[in-house]
Amino acid sequence: MQATEERQNSAATQDGTVEGEVSAYLIESGHLKKADLKRAETFREQNGGDLVTLLVRLGLVSERDVAEAESNLLELPLMSTADLPEEAPDIGKLSLRYLKQNLLLPVAVTESDLVVVMANPRDKFALKALAMASGKNIVPQVGVASEIENGIEKLYGGGRSAMGQIIDTLGEGDDEMEDVEHLRDLASEAPVIRLVNLILQRAVEARASDIHIEPFENRLKVRYRIDGVLQEVEAPPARSTAAVISRVKIMAKLNIAERRLPQDGRIMHRVQGKELDLRVSSIPTSHGESVVMRILDRESIVLDFGSLGFDDSLKQRFVKDLEMPHGIILVTGPTGSGKTTTLYTALSQINTPERKIITVEDPVEYQLEGINQIQAQSSIGLDFAHALRAIVRQDPDVIMIGEMRDLETARIAIQSALTGHLVLSTIHTNDAAGGITRMLDMGVEDYLLTSTINAILAQRLVRTIGDGAREAVQLLPEVAAEMGFRECIEQDTYTVYRPVPSEENPSGYFGRTSILELLQMTDPIRRLVMQQATSGEIHDLAVKEGMRTMYQDGLLKCLQGVTTIEEVLRVTQEA
Repeated sequence: MQATEERQNSAATQDGTVEGEVSAYLIESGHLKKADLKRAETFREQNGGDLVTLLVRLGLVSERDVAEAESNLLELPLMSTADLPEEAPDIGKLSLRYLKQNLLLPVAVTESDLVVVMANPRDKFALKALAMASGKNIVPQVGVASEIENGIEKLYGGGRSAMGQIIDTLGEGDDEMEDVEHLRDLASEAPVIRLVNLILQRAVEARASDIHIEPFENRLKVRYRIDGVLQEVEAPPARSTAAVISRVKIMAKLNIAERRLPQDGRIMHRVQGKELDLRVSSIPTSHGESVVMRILDRESIVLDFGSLGFDDSLKQRFVKDLEMPHGIILVTGPTGSGKTTTLYTALSQINTPERKIITVEDPVEYQLEGINQIQAQSSIGLDFAHALRAIVRQDPDVIMIGEMRDLETARIAIQSALTGHLVLSTIHTNDAAGGITRMLDMGVEDYLLTSTINAILAQRLVRTIGDGAREAVQLLPEVAAEMGFRECIEQDTYTVYRPVPSEENPSGYFGRTSILELLQMTDPIRRLVMQQATSGEIHDLAVKEGMRTMYQDGLLKCLQGVTTIEEVLRVTQEA
């Protein structure tokens, strides 16, 4: 009876000031919005439950944000997975089931004390119950709920991961003859939902830009693209393939009955307090549908030339081209090389009340304040060319086209540039000079190109060395000469850097930056274009006129300790 009363008192305390303290701290630290807190309070009024737990379950804040708030408010240490002991301490007759239910992880024991990591260190009833059961003084620490679950499983359970525990609750299934309704039911089951949510959550924690879910004959493979490089991660078993892919398709509002044609969709999802926009693409393969999700994190985009990899000299020249009243500026590079982010940064640079800016994109990746953005939809006939025809009647000053895909789009863009509009667009080529020959290949006349194109910016993304330890390496003079360092900058010695991997960051890299080359249309280059010169000849002349190539820009960033030679060689033609 007394224990029940204590539990009720504890719950009452939490329902009042405690939840308010945690919520206020989360708002003050910028991890929670007041509108989101209001939503959670409304949900709790209708359904009941603990407010802080609801905030996490609704994806309004991350478990780590809550743990850090508790740690700071109670002035208790925050445990990390690196602090876990190698072997489980002797906890006597403490119930493993009770530890799991209440997220309690004993990590150390002495003659008088038991150190316990708790997801809710304010739970006085749990503290008293542990003290009575163990006969020791309880020393609480704060932990992240999911890390505590994994820790309990590692130290006291079967050593399974969080995904392994969910998989245990999945039923056996035969994927060969699944009908649509059965697939829909499978995808709506709690374990499958938790499985897909875990894949998304881990991708966010790993800073992944893409999630690849690929079915093969005897396995389902999940890979994350982290800092531009694919890494394989723990995946669900092959028997769950149909359910997992159907769940993703339902979230993206795709037709789960259609498995023979490619489909595209979008998912709006809250993960750990972040509003994520996921672009979903599914294509049929030999063993099922392969799904790729591009993660667009609206909060992490930084529209600043300096953080994108522009030095002062390059930024000054590029901004000068942006200030031109008319003409075309092209950004070139392969898929996923940061072209769209560069264009968004350029638009934000020239976005003033005096300018009307309209974009047509497929898809619209980020919403920009003060800019009219059109989503191209080829299924209803609204492609780039049709949208462009309508745009020029809207009296714009600046037009941004997501991609120059065909001659019709290129012609309308050129007409717009000739009639006094500044046009920004992207094109897929290997280098800046290749942009000119690509436009010529499309069928654009050379005299129109020379009179409209102002500049072409080519770029690639390289991984940057993390903030942790880095190691300096002095190059031999002959190696520096062979790699072209002397052509970039003349100096006595050349020191480059390489990352030092750590347990928290096994690769040693963290984040990415651009290496760039800017080709500006000068009269000598225009004459070469009129003579139908090759991209190599145009490139060589641009270098003679002072253009710094992507490779040279990468070498300079190596000397500054931003990236490594291996990264520059990985993404440039010089490799």
